Amino acid sequence: QVRLVESGGGLVQAGGSLRLSCAVSGSMFSPDAMGWYRQTPGNQRELVAFITRGGRTNYRDSVKARFNISRDSAKNTLYLQMNSLKPEDTAVYYCNAGNTDYGVRYYPLDAYWGQGTQVTVSS
Repeated sequence: QVRLVESGGGLVQAGGSLRLSCAVSGSMFSPDAMGWYRQTPGNQRELVAFITRGGRTNYRDSVKARFNISRDSAKNTLYLQMNSLKPEDTAVYYCNAGNTDYGVRYYPLDAYWGQGTQVTVSS
């Protein structure tokens, strides 16, 4: 059984940094791509960034140059380094395993979501 477990969320002041981690367990699990989503109350989850198996990355415009997604295959862990955080980055962040068409678009797999980690940025 594959499990995704996020950690690293918390409360930080605007301008600060956090690093989220997503530990993936489950033998022989090698998704085509992995992504980070976020969700605020009353809104749909939005894709923040994703990374392909080959290391190609893609970010939503509002986080470009501030966030960095990476993965450590040896540790089966996905990361999201978030710098220069803004109050509008406040959300529950989820990791997901999915598919991609050569790093252009990301297609989440419904069976592979973590439980989420809360990020709160104070002004």
